[in-house]
Amino acid sequence: MALMLGKLYDALRAGGVPEDKSREAAEEVATYEKGLAEIKSDVGLLKWITGTTLAGVLALVIRTFTS
Repeated sequence: MALMLGKLYDALRAGGVPEDKSREAAEEVATYEKGLAEIKSDVGLLKWITGTTLAGVLALVIRTFTS
């Protein structure tokens, strides 16, 4: 069985949605959130790489004009 959001499933069931549709919806949302978490971690890595590159370029520019 796939990862499922229990609170969403319970809310859908309380709202009168059939069990199979509630389960599928909760699993789909959980998969979507997992994908978003992976994207967020990739963006964090890209920010770190960009900052390091910017610091290196600034160091080269400063060195060029102060030597």
